[in-house]
Amino acid sequence: MRILKGTGLFLLVAVVVIQFFRPDRNINKGDFPGAISKQLPVPSDVMGLLKNACYDCHSNNTNYTWYVNTQPVAWFLSHHIRKGKRELNFDAFGTYTSRRQLSKLKSIAGSVKDGSMPLSSYTLMHREARLSYKEKDLIIGWALKTKDSLEAAK
Repeated sequence: MRILKGTGLFLLVAVVVIQFFRPDRNINKGDFPGAISKQLPVPSDVMGLLKNACYDCHSNNTNYTWYVNTQPVAWFLSHHIRKGKRELNFDAFGTYTSRRQLSKLKSIAGSVKDGSMPLSSYTLMHREARLSYKEKDLIIGWALKTKDSLEAAK
């Protein structure tokens, strides 16, 4: 019984202490000259879908919800955001080589088509990020059409 109380007290103290160790937030207001919308034609309906379903992890500005104030949830989210931005950052798309841009457009279409993006763990908490078949087709069509037009311009 004494060991159980000691373990419980230790866990309580640990949970309280970790609340003071918060990761940096991905909040950057301002103009991003390399943003995809400044580099390529992105229809407003597609941009709206991208912002709702993709931008929290794939841009320089995340809209945080209440649960980010709890550790270790914030650490988990911070890791996902860093990983997502390394893979694709819509605000830095213009800094990519033309080959990488083509690859990313193809990946966008493929990831949306196979359902690997947006992540199910994200859509669980963000209903607005759930894409209908029509919305998926819209993003896929735009990404492939844009990729084809970039390839033709080479």
